[in-house]
Amino acid sequence: MVSYQERNAIEHLLVSIVDDDESVRESLPDLLREFGFAAHTFSSAEEFLASDYIEQTNCLLLDIAMPGISGPDLQQALRIRRQEIPIIFITAQRDEAIRARLIEQGAVECLFKPFSETALLDALNAALRAE
Repeated sequence: MVSYQERNAIEHLLVSIVDDDESVRESLPDLLREFGFAAHTFSSAEEFLASDYIEQTNCLLLDIAMPGISGPDLQQALRIRRQEIPIIFITAQRDEAIRARLIEQGAVECLFKPFSETALLDALNAALRAE
């Protein structure tokens, strides 16, 4: 259970979600708000890059495979821009080799869909400690 002080501290943290799957964009913000975070969704990497939310984002939940710019390509674009945002990849591709490579390249975690609330919260806590 999150204490009042912890909730007050995390309510100001923004988690941005970039996923082309509408059901993910509809469900994850509600869960993140239950955890006490602010949340904003984007249907593509291009939409996120064009937004004013990059500077405000404390953690990025990022799908791997999307039309246009992929999740790993967005990670690289942010690195080039010197935008150091902790990234948690989310994917339906159950491939441990991809997971290991993404973490090696700087991702905090790579969760396979469907993932548990506990796994997501653990990854968020790790990402925000790394921030």
